[in-house]
Amino acid sequence: MLELPALLILDVQKGFDDPYWGKRNNAEAEANIARLLTEWRNRKGHVIYTKHLSLDPASPLHHRNKLGTEFKEIIQPMDGEIIFTKNVNSGFIGTELESYIKQNQVKSVVITGLSTQHCVSTTTRMSGNLGFKTFLVSDAIAAFDITDHKGVHHTAESIHEHELAMLQKEFATIITTNEIISQLNQQ
Repeated sequence: MLELPALLILDVQKGFDDPYWGKRNNAEAEANIARLLTEWRNRKGHVIYTKHLSLDPASPLHHRNKLGTEFKEIIQPMDGEIIFTKNVNSGFIGTELESYIKQNQVKSVVITGLSTQHCVSTTTRMSGNLGFKTFLVSDAIAAFDITDHKGVHHTAESIHEHELAMLQKEFATIITTNEIISQLNQQ
């Protein structure tokens, strides 16, 4: 990692605290995102946020739910940090994210945020497919329990681990918060 990648913070919104989503893993995700955010701000790196504005009226992230769509306090954007709003799972669809990254001559991205099986996974796949060197921070993302099409319950932790396994090598390098901060400090 020679250049400082852009830090992508995906959908860290208050609506994800709603019981609607079910049980969640990795209670430390937001604290780890905040650690990375501090590093990027100190290094004057590109910090990019996405905000999900759902079209589903039942979603806590519905575009008319002001409280649910607000960013969590721990990662509040500062002036100059760009926010792309979207209503699909990919941060690249319907936004200027790809153009912004290319215009700023950024070649690599570090992805964090919520949730592993939705926007994080989809954005990571697209980032890799678009040719960006992509790092996914495993302890700065979180998943939720789901029940599949057969009625089988899957824990948040198992969903998280399976998504990471599917993304590793093909789409991204999986890394932890400590590992990436250590690599940055060695440069």
